[in-house]
Amino acid sequence: MSVQKPSIPKGTRDFSPMEMIRRNYIFDSIRQIFQLYGYQPIETPALENLSTLLGKYGEEGDKLLFKILNSGNFLEGIRDMNYELRLPAGQAGITNYETGVPAYKELTPLISEKGLRYDLTVPFARFVVQHQNELIFPFKRYQIQPVWRADRPQKGRYREFYQCDVDVIGSDSLLNEVELILIADEVFEKLGMNVTIKINNRKILAAITEFVGEPDKLMNFTTAIDKIDKIGLDGACNELRQKDFSESSIEKALPFLNFATETDFETSYPFFYSTLNDIEIGQKGLNEVKKLFDYLKDIHLYAGIHFDISLARGLNYYTGAIIEVKSSDVQIGSLCGGGRYDDLTGIFGLPDVSGVGISFGADRIYDVMEELNLFPVNLGSTTKVLFINFGPDEEKYCMPVISEIRKSGISAEIYPDSVKMKKQLDYANKKNIPFVILIGENEIKSGLLTVKDMRTGNQKSMDIEELKNLLLT
Repeated sequence: MSVQKPSIPKGTRDFSPMEMIRRNYIFDSIRQIFQLYGYQPIETPALENLSTLLGKYGEEGDKLLFKILNSGNFLEGIRDMNYELRLPAGQAGITNYETGVPAYKELTPLISEKGLRYDLTVPFARFVVQHQNELIFPFKRYQIQPVWRADRPQKGRYREFYQCDVDVIGSDSLLNEVELILIADEVFEKLGMNVTIKINNRKILAAITEFVGEPDKLMNFTTAIDKIDKIGLDGACNELRQKDFSESSIEKALPFLNFATETDFETSYPFFYSTLNDIEIGQKGLNEVKKLFDYLKDIHLYAGIHFDISLARGLNYYTGAIIEVKSSDVQIGSLCGGGRYDDLTGIFGLPDVSGVGISFGADRIYDVMEELNLFPVNLGSTTKVLFINFGPDEEKYCMPVISEIRKSGISAEIYPDSVKMKKQLDYANKKNIPFVILIGENEIKSGLLTVKDMRTGNQKSMDIEELKNLLLT
């Protein structure tokens, strides 16, 4: 029998104890700040009905959904359907012989009813509608859970990753956007990360597409300009051409896109205001951004804050403010992002309920902190003290002492085997345990403990109360 080499799917990872300690530091830091602002925790299932997920993220997002085959004979529903293999434009694809519709669009509802959640926002909207009679509005929630996307794995992009979402739903006040920006600012200050917070508004982007004569191509426009920082202005214009924007439309859009590198809203505002003067949705978006910056200018922020007209965020459901946070020190995708969604719950039968939220990407935050060595040095140990094992009599004596120490909230363990002391001390060093306790025949007789400081090598005798005072400082 051959031995199978163990592996995990691409885009997923195992986490060692040290990595988990550091990840939990990120989660705990974010959670504390969420709670400081009055947000409450919820959780939703990893699985959602595909009907809940499909159509909420745009065509590209739908392709990245992990779909789960129905249990049992999942092919039963397609027994009578006829398919042929076609090769359109040199690309293999299976289509329905009679209708010409791509097979995956027809087959998916028949063989797969559920999928892994793509993000936490759409499941949150579903949750709000389902539990609306139990909630107090405005409802402020946070959620820290994994999501899954069938993306191409690369640096900072995984197929399974954690999001830390914070949303408020049931209020259209811009104070909510201000609060979310303050939360983001506080989180990254606590983690010691230098970041820039970027702000835009989907209403302004909608107004630009109306101005250039392509009002029905907002999603195509936002998808293209969202890549300006990666492919440049010329690359974005080429992408607009590929999405059937006319040359005259692109020419009209260029004066707006030339502000993509401009970071000061006050500098950009006069041009946008005068150019979009006759487009109501544009004026509304500009007024919202202006009000947001007016609120923020009197608040001391740790992060830099910029207006960025190229910030679009490709999700279909954004309708107002768009927020994104980028690292100032490491080239990586956004660390945090979100925005206003005015009627996401309407899809599920609860119309006219506005919400706004942001999502922190814990995995990218981890990668940046690791690269910049930002984790506190004392995170390496979950154990404060190790009791050396000298044999059965000493083990028996140690157990009630360890129990008393743990009841004081101090993490402690005893080495499970009576082996050479060097091996036990090596164990303490490798786990970064700062103190070891030696209890031998003399200590049992005297009732005192010998405490060794592993950082200095110094040893001192003390009673259990002195030991607790030492470990609690």
